[in-house]
Amino acid sequence: MQLAIFDLDETLIAGDSASLWLAFMVQRKLAPADILEQERQLMAAYYQGRMDMDAYMALTLAPIRHWQARDLAPLVDEFIEQEILPLVYPEARARLAWHRSQNHEIVIISATGEHLVKPIARALGVNHAIGIMLEHDDGVYTGRPRGVYSYRQGKLIRLQEWLEQQSLSPTHSYGYSDSPNDLPLLEFVDTPFAINPGEHLARIARERHWCCLDWEL
Repeated sequence: MQLAIFDLDETLIAGDSASLWLAFMVQRKLAPADILEQERQLMAAYYQGRMDMDAYMALTLAPIRHWQARDLAPLVDEFIEQEILPLVYPEARARLAWHRSQNHEIVIISATGEHLVKPIARALGVNHAIGIMLEHDDGVYTGRPRGVYSYRQGKLIRLQEWLEQQSLSPTHSYGYSDSPNDLPLLEFVDTPFAINPGEHLARIARERHWCCLDWEL
């Protein structure tokens, strides 16, 4: 079995799904407008590799607190159709198609909440997805995350847990990411790809002879 692991934001899509979701919720008047500036400040820290994930998750999950999961799902589907699918890189679709043609298992793993990651994966024809797990109370979102965050080293922890749960032992693995936050994952796979890397990740990729791919809409 061969495994292909894809980051989501700025890797498969030209944008950040959680940021786009908040903007969508503000547009629908389901979240306060000032949440966007608060999120922007936290994301600036993310790109510097020093995200406060507890603060980020508290902020970004606040708009879905008290929502029934079944009631939120149609809104998420509408969001994906309108805001996410137009941002999927054509090269990303081609890579997904190639891995499918080779009968590789594909998993998308992201530091975004699973309420977005899993339906986005389904919309891209990917059966397996790992996102930050959300706490439920009888089908109602509490606005709190749970478990290990699928962020930085946590992505690798969650991936290894998933492989054990699926009883999978890949003979070869591919990894795709734009972010130096995903170095633990890129170092884990046999064949890493840096997607549209910034200066830091590009330098590491050159030093380690990783392939860099430039994807455009």
